Amino acid sequence: MDEATIQATFCATLVDEWARAGVSDAVVAPGSRSTPMTVALAREDRIRVHVHVDERAAGFVALGLGLASGRPAVVVTTSGTAAVELHPAVVEADLAEVPLLAVTTDRPPELHGVGAPQTVDQVGLFGRSARAFVEPGVARADAAWSWRSLAARAVLDARTGPVHLNLAFTEPLLADPGDLPPGRPGGRPWHEVVEAPPATVAIEALTGRRGVVVAGRGAERAMVVPLAEALGWPVLADPLSGCPGGRGFDLLARTSWAEAHTPEAVVWVGARPASKALAAWLAPVELQVAVGSTADPDRRATLFVDGLVAEHRPVDPAWAATWSDAEATVQRVLDGADDGLSDPLVARSVVQALGDDQHLVVASSMPVRDVEWFGGPTGARVLANRGANGIDGVVSTAVGVALA
Repeated sequence: MDEATIQATFCATLVDEWARAGVSDAVVAPGSRSTPMTVALAREDRIRVHVHVDERAAGFVALGLGLASGRPAVVVTTSGTAAVELHPAVVEADLAEVPLLAVTTDRPPELHGVGAPQTVDQVGLFGRSARAFVEPGVARADAAWSWRSLAARAVLDARTGPVHLNLAFTEPLLADPGDLPPGRPGGRPWHEVVEAPPATVAIEALTGRRGVVVAGRGAERAMVVPLAEALGWPVLADPLSGCPGGRGFDLLARTSWAEAHTPEAVVWVGARPASKALAAWLAPVELQVAVGSTADPDRRATLFVDGLVAEHRPVDPAWAATWSDAEATVQRVLDGADDGLSDPLVARSVVQALGDDQHLVVASSMPVRDVEWFGGPTGARVLANRGANGIDGVVSTAVGVALA
């Protein structure tokens, strides 16, 4: 095969392997150098291709697809500053643990360092934000045995964040692919991972104490609810967690009632809510356990664990009931508040209008806080870019969520 056919076959092999691994969407920001990859994606019926002319927006659309689906979407750019524009979305995907395959296409080595147009150093472009960086160089026929493994490994590495593939292509850029290297039988991906459940520990020190379970983004409902029931503790649930529980914790944390009901222990599950009042109220609690996350911005965590179980021995059956009554009071006050058009009113009205099968994408800064503090109970799925807490890319992320 000639050089153009080899690189067309290389791209078709990667795309076939991604489809086998469950990738269903790709976002393309058009450009000349990315032609071989774009054409391969367009020819693959198992992958939907979404075209967005702005690379920065395309990155966030792919982020939204991964955020809503839990599967990595592919985003493709041409070389040069087009590749650089993916950095904000890659940073968010890293910190929020959103799967993403960032494919930047590049000039071949002989065009680097000689003033060729649209040529910048793309090696390790996204630094430590990428879970893995792959640069196989211009495709060679004698390396065809490695292509399927390269593609499958990228998907596996992207399970908890972004992977960067920098693919160099030489002219001519357009050709039909030859025969693809054979894949696994039955359409299986080249590599698969058998997921083992996270290590789960029982912490006897929690039993017999009055405490609270704080559920944030990434919390698993299947663990939070049984744990809280076993301990006899209330759940304080960030709407981004998707867990049932009290939504009025920010307002309660600002009152004398909270001072009189300071817990003896806290279990943090997932990311931390935005509420500074909640963090300040719980800061003095000596026993604090972080579950499923290393997030500990106040450096108060006593223990970090992957999973947690507790024996069913609540110390005070009335403890959770007291919290339930306080939560009901907060919601009644918010329902009766009438201060004209305001941020809290907008947040509450939108959240209350949503059905259980709907999605809400919320901007960072104050909008996500308004939903957290004033939105109230909802069965809708609330999503936000709270990894880096950036205020950009919101509309494009929402487009990606809608596409997913």
